[in-house]
Amino acid sequence: MHDLTQQVLRTDASGMPLEWINYQDAVRFYHSGRVAYCLGKCIYTLRGGINAQSGARSEVDVNAILATHGTNKTLTYGYVPPLTNRTLFKRDAQICLYCGQRFVTSELSRDHVTPISRGGRDLWQNVVTACKRCNNHKAGRTPEQANMELLAIPFTPTHAEYIYLKGKRVLADQMDFLRSHFPRSSPLRDREDVVRAISGEHDS
Repeated sequence: MHDLTQQVLRTDASGMPLEWINYQDAVRFYHSGRVAYCLGKCIYTLRGGINAQSGARSEVDVNAILATHGTNKTLTYGYVPPLTNRTLFKRDAQICLYCGQRFVTSELSRDHVTPISRGGRDLWQNVVTACKRCNNHKAGRTPEQANMELLAIPFTPTHAEYIYLKGKRVLADQMDFLRSHFPRSSPLRDREDVVRAISGEHDS
């Protein structure tokens, strides 16, 4: 039995990651002739109606990665992905960057390294994942003022990194493909196995 909740990674014809799509969208791309090529393993086979003349039943094999033709929104220079708690927590592997412990989503919060009250902004470079206990203890202070060591430097994900962070359950071949588009210095290159394990543990 195929898991139809598994997301398909869509790219443009040049191989640039674009988005996650569901099986219905994948079938539409196949039927509209917009699939340039497929990568990764076949994750499900969808069967349609029976042809009245030939008696044959239509089938569509959907692969983990679909490269598609067509016009796509061009990523402008300086693109910054939207900031959400879900992607922030996944960026930081669900780890509080003050105490270093891993938590489920309900026990985490968004902390502003430089507090808003002190001129800090709600930007990727100024936010980290923090457990609620550490966030409450830090309150409206900087880490230095609260004598709390920040365990990692916050960073803004690239588009490919952000696509990965949005994935609900990233398959190995999808991960390998996305990783090839990560910057060489990407912290996610080291964290992705941990994040993938967490994604399986916590359906948040």
